[in-house]
Amino acid sequence: MTSGALTVYVQTAYRGSPRPAAADIRRWARAAVADGGARELTVRIVGEEESAALNERYRGRSGPTNVLAFPADPSAAALEAGAAPLGDLVICAPVVAREAAEQGKTLEAHWAHMVVHGALHLLGYDHIKASDARRMERREREILAGLGFPDPY
Repeated sequence: MTSGALTVYVQTAYRGSPRPAAADIRRWARAAVADGGARELTVRIVGEEESAALNERYRGRSGPTNVLAFPADPSAAALEAGAAPLGDLVICAPVVAREAAEQGKTLEAHWAHMVVHGALHLLGYDHIKASDARRMERREREILAGLGFPDPY
């Protein structure tokens, strides 16, 4: 569970569609947070019902979504001080499977992308403005290439 300074907890609340091994999820999260100073990160795998409920409650949007990121403490100072936890990622397995098929990606590559994408959100990256999106996508590409995955875009 622990590698260096980051512990990654994996919770499986959904037993349906294929999903990666917890060890893979941990590896992908650690690659994204490599120098983030965090000590703990939780990844929760859910179905569409739980994803939709959280998406509605916290983002005001209806329906399930691929990944939701809930930062524990967004301050850079806390991360630099080694504060734990970093936050939680909630990944909807059926949405990720559907998107991978629609986008012609392997399921593993899309899962890795969602874990990396969500972890970067926890580190303060976003894609609201075009310049921020370019910065985030560039970092995603670097991390995923380092893990042996193709450009997700």
